[in-house]
Amino acid sequence: MGETAAARWTELQQGRGIPPEILARATGNPWHHDVEAFGPPAEPVDTPSRRAALALLAEGGTVLDVGCGGGTAALALTGVAHHLTGMDQQQDMLDAFAAEARARDIPHRTVLGHWPEDAAAAGTADVVVSHHVLHNVVDLVPFLEALTAAAHRGVVVEMMGQHPMAWLDPLWVRFHDLHRPPPATTDDAVAVLREIGIDPVVQRWERGAVPNRPDAEGVTRRLCLPQEAVPDVAEAMQGCERPGLAATLSWPAR
Repeated sequence: MGETAAARWTELQQGRGIPPEILARATGNPWHHDVEAFGPPAEPVDTPSRRAALALLAEGGTVLDVGCGGGTAALALTGVAHHLTGMDQQQDMLDAFAAEARARDIPHRTVLGHWPEDAAAAGTADVVVSHHVLHNVVDLVPFLEALTAAAHRGVVVEMMGQHPMAWLDPLWVRFHDLHRPPPATTDDAVAVLREIGIDPVVQRWERGAVPNRPDAEGVTRRLCLPQEAVPDVAEAMQGCERPGLAATLSWPAR
C-alpha cells in the first residue's frame, strides 16, 4: 500500500523545519510575522477567494477567520458579513484585526490561540476562511476537519501554489549548506482533502505583485543569521523571485 496524501504532506512540511543546531544560533524568532506587513487594504481586492466567500454568505452571515493576521480575508467581506471572529496565535495581529474592524464599524471578537487545538474557543460561523495558513501546518487532516466542522455553510482557503518560503531555498544552501526537499503544493493539499472525503472547488490564479515579501532584515532573521549578515543576505536575494501563483479551495459544510 502506498503513502497516503496526508503522510506525504506531513513529510514535506517537516522537511521545511529548521534543524536544531541552526535554530540554536538564531538571535530572533524566525517564525514571527511583522504585523505591519499584514494590514488589509483600504478597499478589498476582488479575488477568487473573496468571491467564493461572498457566494457562501449570500445576503449575510457570520465569518470566522482562522489565522486572521491583520484581517485581510475577513474584512474583505465587510458590508455583507454581520459579525467577524478573528483567531490568531499573535496578540499583535489580533489587536490590528480589532482596530480595523472598529474602523469599519463591524461587530467582531478576537480569539488568541492555535487551530485546531483551540477551535472550541473560536466557535462556529456561517463561513470559515483561512488564508495562507495551510503551509504552516504539519498535521493537515485535523486542521481541515476542524475548519469544516466549524462552518455552517462552507469553507474558503487561500494558499500559494507552493510553500511561500520555498523561494528562499537557495539562501539556505548558501548560508547553511542546508538542502531542502521539494515544497508541498496546492495539489498536495487537494489530495489530502479528497482523501478525507472533501472534493473542493479549486481556482488557480496569479496574485501579481506578491504582498508581504520580507525585506533583507526579515529574511536574515528567518535564516537564523545575525544582524551583521543583512548586507550579504540582501545581495543573495537578488534574482530570487517569489512566485505569485495562488489557489482558492472552497467546499460546502457537511
